[in-house]
Amino acid sequence: MHIDVFQALADPTRRSIVESLRLGEQQVGDIVEKAGVHQSGVSRHLRILSEAGFVSMRPDGQRRLYSLNPAPFRELDGWLAGYRNLWEARLDRFGAALDRKQANRSKQRSKRN
Repeated sequence: MHIDVFQALADPTRRSIVESLRLGEQQVGDIVEKAGVHQSGVSRHLRILSEAGFVSMRPDGQRRLYSLNPAPFRELDGWLAGYRNLWEARLDRFGAALDRKQANRSKQRSKRN
């Protein structure tokens, strides 16, 4: 089963797990406590995140330690960069327009006084 990165991150529980793993490598039990979901649910979400490449598991004796893989986040950031540039340019133009409008209001107030 291959899952799209957006499908993997669309679920709020999976996003919560990703946020939890930002703090570093963790056992399933620790993730269960933070996510507020039963272990079977966390395990299922971890599997989906793993299949999408976001999470990896490292065995340590009896424990399984989960951590984030940076590569898919870099790919996602690269894909979003084009859109970020588009929106930043639009927001810059919007900010400049607001600045001009505010300057015009200041001039009008100065003329009245």
